[in-house]
Amino acid sequence: MNEKLAADTAMGAVTLLVGDLDGMTRYYRDVVTLEVLAADGDTVTLGRSGRPIVVLRHEPALRHATRGSAGLFHTAILFESQTALAAALYSVARHAPGTFTGSADHLVSQAFYFTDPEGNGIELYWDRARSDWSWTHGQIEMDTLFLDPNGFLDEHLTEDAANGSTAGDAASVGHVHLSVGDVATARAFYVGALGFDETAGLGDQAVFVSAGGYHHHMAMNVWNSRGAGPRMPALGLGRVDLALPDADALGALGERLRDHGIAVRDDGRTLAFDDPWANLLNATVS
Repeated sequence: MNEKLAADTAMGAVTLLVGDLDGMTRYYRDVVTLEVLAADGDTVTLGRSGRPIVVLRHEPALRHATRGSAGLFHTAILFESQTALAAALYSVARHAPGTFTGSADHLVSQAFYFTDPEGNGIELYWDRARSDWSWTHGQIEMDTLFLDPNGFLDEHLTEDAANGSTAGDAASVGHVHLSVGDVATARAFYVGALGFDETAGLGDQAVFVSAGGYHHHMAMNVWNSRGAGPRMPALGLGRVDLALPDADALGALGERLRDHGIAVRDDGRTLAFDDPWANLLNATVS
């Protein structure tokens, strides 16, 4: 049996359960510069170039999770050019500067961090070419170096981009970072059962995983959530989608999960399953 996810596995959309659908739609559309791809009653799908990135589902009966709970750390939106990233950064600076929380050069990427109006983390980033990444004994070399957002804008924001010329440029969910209760359990699930490769680890604080040699498609940390148990229904993360390349890869994943004793809901097109903290994942064929 194949113990690994297919190399060309990618991330799909992230579903957020929200209390203020209109306000959150405005933030992801007008501030983060995503397009509304579909609006159907209590659900709004936003993305770029027809590709869903964030799905907002109105759940007014839910409340925010208690402090220290497992759930979403951030959704990381990958831009294909530094110019498009600069345009999104400039939009946040103009419309919601108070939501900016930091920035960093991670060697493999340049990243800017935000918190949306309901407390969900967001990363907007651009990847350096894979040929510029460094690997040592199967581990990706990443760091957290100073990155000046104003300097980035000075270097990469064009007048056309500031006026919206990159609004239709492609973007996607590059990775999803989760808050979990402990790293060993996360590694056992995401590497041992789900089949990602571990690409980096920070002791008992965080683990980074990917398919096909990417720096990371997912990460799990305990920085705000050490010791957290399974999540209770709350606003925030609703679902993480995985996009597999074909039906064979999806079938192999289902078989592997079942062999590890993980309950899988399979409707013939989608595998739905929960991680140890009741974070819902859906795997489909892209």
